[in-house]
Amino acid sequence: MSKISAIVIVYNEEKNIRRCLESLNWADEIVIVDSYSQDKTKEIASSFTDKIFDVKWEGFGKKKEFAREKASFEWVLSIDADEVVSDKLKGEIKKIMAQDKTKGGYYIPRLSNFLGKWIKHSGWQPDYVLRLFRKSSARFDQSLVHEKLILNGKAGFLKNKLLHYTDPDIHHYLSKMDKYTTLGAEKLLQEGKKATFFDLVLRPPVLFFKIFILKGAFLDGWHGFLLACFSSFHVLSKYAKLWHLRESNP
Repeated sequence: MSKISAIVIVYNEEKNIRRCLESLNWADEIVIVDSYSQDKTKEIASSFTDKIFDVKWEGFGKKKEFAREKASFEWVLSIDADEVVSDKLKGEIKKIMAQDKTKGGYYIPRLSNFLGKWIKHSGWQPDYVLRLFRKSSARFDQSLVHEKLILNGKAGFLKNKLLHYTDPDIHHYLSKMDKYTTLGAEKLLQEGKKATFFDLVLRPPVLFFKIFILKGAFLDGWHGFLLACFSSFHVLSKYAKLWHLRESNP
């Protein structure tokens, strides 16, 4: 059977990394790419693998591409430190590796946990992410944030879920949102985009309506309501930061 490399990019992930790596102990190789964590991330990771690298932070895309290049085997599974490979997904991946000779990669359904609840609506289901692929058939783009895996070949779809422990508490969500909205604004600035009246005034409430009503966030209860509120504030923050970047650098 073909061998597989699991790649994980990290930074100050001591609260998540052990759970993630324990779910990858079946992989033939684990590759960790850090950016000089200040906590116990590397200490914990070193008990699972000796393939740990540090790179200067230049965005998610470049960091994941570095990890892909360091993978030793043709099959690669890319997951984040706050994700877990379920036992059923592990079995499905092994079966795919033993049988499939045609696909370049596979989309995996992801189930996300927000503030202690598995979100079944709110636009978060179905959530297919391209994470299993042949090294020779794929590469990551250079995006600062929301990087994409560019696949050369056909893609299939797996059935069993990747578990995503995205936001254990509100403090974590707001801290992550501050980072991601800053990166998102910088990316938009690089693309020559401007914050318009629609972006600042209309886009946030439109997004709230889309998530809460059209995507069924109300079916997720208060968790869904907060998710819709935070998502609309996320987009407002991103475009407000874009506006301020342009104002500060005319």
